Amino acid sequence: MPTKTTISSGTVHRVPNDLRVVLHSNDEVLSLWNKLTPLARNEWICWVTIVKKDETRAKHLTRLCDDLRKGKRRPCCWPGCPHRRPNAHKWFGN
Repeated sequence: MPTKTTISSGTVHRVPNDLRVVLHSNDEVLSLWNKLTPLARNEWICWVTIVKKDETRAKHLTRLCDDLRKGKRRPCCWPGCPHRRPNAHKWFGN
């Protein structure tokens, strides 16, 4: 069982440093994060990291916390990690 300081990872993606900082700074969000399935965590990680602009990434980190607190288990309106499903590449280009 994960400890309070353990941050569980995804199936394809590892937790990036900026997300680690966010999770370590909020015990409630960290607990919710660790209760997600590895596939759900993978979707969140990809959703946060696939954006191009730093300000968009910051917004995604904030929304991730808000959505987890609201009980959401995956990013809304997200076709899924293109790194896990080759047919999803059409949504993101190469």
